[in-house]
Amino acid sequence: MLNNIVGIKLKKEGRIHHFNASDMILHKGDQALVDTDNGIALGVVVTSVRRLEPSEMPPNIKKVIRKVTDDDLHVREELALMEKEAKKFCMEKIAEKGLSMKLITVECLFDKSKMIFYFTADARVDFRELVKDLVSRFKTRIELKQIGARQETRIIKGIAVCGREVCCAGILQNLDRVTVKMAKEQSMSLNPEKISGLCGRLMCCLSFEHEGYAGAKKCARDAAVKTEPVQNVPEESASPPRGKHKIHPPRETKKKPKDS
Repeated sequence: MLNNIVGIKLKKEGRIHHFNASDMILHKGDQALVDTDNGIALGVVVTSVRRLEPSEMPPNIKKVIRKVTDDDLHVREELALMEKEAKKFCMEKIAEKGLSMKLITVECLFDKSKMIFYFTADARVDFRELVKDLVSRFKTRIELKQIGARQETRIIKGIAVCGREVCCAGILQNLDRVTVKMAKEQSMSLNPEKISGLCGRLMCCLSFEHEGYAGAKKCARDAAVKTEPVQNVPEESASPPRGKHKIHPPRETKKKPKDS
């Protein structure tokens, strides 16, 4: 029996996860409840269905539970309000305790079994007392997760120097490694202000455009080799072209004088 495999995004700016929909019929744009490592989550289908044999299935693939119902959408609205309240409460406690950390966003799992608080900090932070306050207030499991500058920009979003939304929050699925070598190969200025994004790190576009620049340079080198001019050959050693023969004028023969 063939299984339906679909790609689902749990967050708009997040990566695509693949799930086993069994014989369920799903289309792009449909919302569905899925089973994840953190519990039940609500996501949006973003790819077409692929039908695979059981032997072709990826290992440890999670399942789609069902399409969302009106009740599920109502729960999602309640969670959004809870996340907003939790963020405000947490920021007040951070200021009250004088913690050197910046709260970015809050995520509440669909079954309300856990709340995840994403933050950034320049140094190690002792937030044990903060966790106690959050547990006392929301009566659920609390996780504080530190993220980097690139992940922060991906969540907050913004407009890049090109005038478009930052790539990490739009077209990119994964935050791949970016190096200065990529900027050099693309003939970019190595001025940090020219090649850095809103996060202060190297721009993500240097990574996903690198393959295109490398391919274009290779094609240009191959074309240059094919059209390389032939070196001049000295006239003395040059052989006459085929099919053409040099015509010499007839030699004049000297007549012997007749004996008188």
